[in-house]
Amino acid sequence: MNYTILDCYTDEASGLGVPPYIGTYPRYLYGHLKNKANVVNYITIDDLRYLKIYNNIRKEVTKKDKTNIRIHNLTRDDISPILEKTDVLFVNLGVHVPGKYLTAVPGTLKEVIPLIKDIRCKKILTGPAYFGTQLEGGKFSEKTDMSIFNEKKWFNFSFKDLKKISIDGVDIIKQIKNYKIIEIETGVGCNVGKCSFCTEPIKNRFLNRPKEDILKEIKAYYDLGARYFRMGKQADFYSIDEPIWLLKNIRSQCPDIKVLHIDNTNPVFVVKKGGDEITKAIVKYCSSGNVGAFGVESFDPEVVRANTLNSAPKISMRAIEILNKYGSERGDNGMPKFLPGINIIFGLNKESKKTHECNMEALKKIMDCGLMLRRINIRQTALLEDTPLTKTVGNKFLKKNKKYYWKWRNDIRQNIDNPLLKRLLPKGTVLKDCIAEIYDGNTTFLRQIGTYPLIIGVKGRVELGKFYNLKIIDYMLRSVVGEVV
Repeated sequence: MNYTILDCYTDEASGLGVPPYIGTYPRYLYGHLKNKANVVNYITIDDLRYLKIYNNIRKEVTKKDKTNIRIHNLTRDDISPILEKTDVLFVNLGVHVPGKYLTAVPGTLKEVIPLIKDIRCKKILTGPAYFGTQLEGGKFSEKTDMSIFNEKKWFNFSFKDLKKISIDGVDIIKQIKNYKIIEIETGVGCNVGKCSFCTEPIKNRFLNRPKEDILKEIKAYYDLGARYFRMGKQADFYSIDEPIWLLKNIRSQCPDIKVLHIDNTNPVFVVKKGGDEITKAIVKYCSSGNVGAFGVESFDPEVVRANTLNSAPKISMRAIEILNKYGSERGDNGMPKFLPGINIIFGLNKESKKTHECNMEALKKIMDCGLMLRRINIRQTALLEDTPLTKTVGNKFLKKNKKYYWKWRNDIRQNIDNPLLKRLLPKGTVLKDCIAEIYDGNTTFLRQIGTYPLIIGVKGRVELGKFYNLKIIDYMLRSVVGEVV
């Protein structure tokens, strides 16, 4: 049997699998299939587009062109021989928290189904799409005819299974050209598990992965040459199995790791007893530019109550202060060592004009107190099947308040994001090890490798895939302008 994994990329509240990240789903599936088949191939939606839409022909790129990120993440020049020999095609797909991506475009069901309809093999849909998927915020889950799939399967591997599967799956990176950072799972479900819009409590009950297994997986990738990691596939890093032990042992066993970052952190557990010590350990053992992503969602107390959000506004503010206290010092790569990032969601139950006023009041307080945020993510909620929000109010508040969203978003971007960006990176700051990723006309966009890396625009077309040190010379709303030094 020949198996092929088609990675259409995934993005969830608890995990990211969009390039330059390589997510857990294709890696685990590869490890699961490895001993059951003669061949297991990994291909991307970019490979499929390149074959089916572009006929494996690259357009000559001029200085006026923008990098085509729809075919930016190719694994090989032609996947035709692989598809011809494929007996079972596993389609890994699903976006639950839609975002904007610099170097990739996740596949949708409506896009993928026509592209695979003439491939003569068994087809299995897997990944977060099992629970619904939507690439655009403010919309219900995709509805389309899925009869093309022979099966729709959720591979819910236990942590006992992953002890072997996660290690068996490490060889997958030999088939991937453009992966940069590996998303490592530390737990499943949510230890609070009440937010009205979220699918995490639906997918799994809360359970921490054994710390020894996490360490072994990172070491296995490290031994194959991987040097960039994010422990991001969890609802709250502060609640995982002995986080200080884990960080200390990763550093001792994998001393040459270049980037070690985390992702989701629940403000409630940052401020609890022991939170200060975990914060200090993150600053000590992780690399600079690290971000603790706070699922604040709203600073409006009424919205917090109506949607049973995980953190009250006062708790969120205290957690922001703690991360700034220990993590605001500038590190080796030019970025502060560990700062909070916050999420704001439009379309939640009981949202009103007062909601934006509460959000702006809190954000202005952060500025007035001299604190820093690495980033503010603003999105319209995607209405996914079986979530409490979809079942109760659906798109009622999305429709009611949509006329305000551009104004609210612009208010935050102009009056909060831009001043905070100037505080974060004063002119003259040098950011080290920035990789050139795409062109947009005569501008090159670069980023450091890590969690929520800042986009830096440089005039001219420097060679892609190379690393540069950049001096900050100007600002955009959410990004900066640099020059090579």
